[in-house]
Amino acid sequence: MVDLLRVGTIASTHGIRGEVKVFPTTDDIHRFKELKHCILDTGREKLDLEVESVKFFKQFAILKFKGFDNINDIEKYRGKDLLVTRENAVALEENENFIADLIGLDVITDEGIHFGTVKDIMQTAANDVYVIDGDDGKEYLFPSIRQCILDVDLEKGAVTVHIMKGLLDL
Repeated sequence: MVDLLRVGTIASTHGIRGEVKVFPTTDDIHRFKELKHCILDTGREKLDLEVESVKFFKQFAILKFKGFDNINDIEKYRGKDLLVTRENAVALEENENFIADLIGLDVITDEGIHFGTVKDIMQTAANDVYVIDGDDGKEYLFPSIRQCILDVDLEKGAVTVHIMKGLLDL
């Protein structure tokens, strides 16, 4: 399992006082209201940051970090990810998983046949969609519905699926 989870990416600066616009990569943008600490992944190092203030503008969270008081302090971090530890992550509901924990899981059919591995999860308005690299070298899309995704077992590292009629048709 991944120890650090991405909650957003710094899209740009906001004003001249060290605030940044953060594009959220979390389901709930309002989770930033409760965020007190996060980790900035600079690519070379990970910096622990204390969140001083949070506000919202359109689809962005506007964050101000303690110790970053002007645009020059923060501008170099544009495009960098903000991470949280698993302990500071949003609590999951029953049968919910972090996307990072699903990527790389084996995909097994309900007939016990290895089908492929989870490559990604696409989030759509209707439901999530599992992007699966099939053992045959093709990419497949499986909707995250009870009739298709039967079980997710993180301990075994496997997702059990039912291949619905027409699902493999291209």
